[in-house]
Amino acid sequence: MVARSLPPASDPTDPDSAWHPLCASDALRDSGDAVPFDVRWRGQTCRAFAVRYQGRVYAYLNRCSHVGLELDWLPNRVFDATGTLLVCAAHGALFDPASGRCVGGPGRGPLVPVAVREDAGVVFWRSQYDLQPVIWDTPA
Repeated sequence: MVARSLPPASDPTDPDSAWHPLCASDALRDSGDAVPFDVRWRGQTCRAFAVRYQGRVYAYLNRCSHVGLELDWLPNRVFDATGTLLVCAAHGALFDPASGRCVGGPGRGPLVPVAVREDAGVVFWRSQYDLQPVIWDTPA
């Protein structure tokens, strides 16, 4: 196996940066609550979330492929009662946490993935041409 270095963390206020800090690694517990974050996807502001499943971190737009509603059945709760599938609270679509693939219910395809990585106890998400950080204006 060849070791490769990860790109450095980027300035989260720079929309052209690739990697953006999301949370401390220990904020994500296996099959536990999601950590939400805002993104601009194809020009519109929407929610995304990160979860840990079987030791790895995954992130997706918080939009069911059935209707586009957020998955949470309670704030930051996206896992089903068994902790093995992501579930849409609106219509019960079920998604594999590791791939985002729809495995049951009325979903019409996979969840939209967001690239993530862990480095030195921090989880980062990666922006792309159609997925950018939200820069909130602060009053002067």
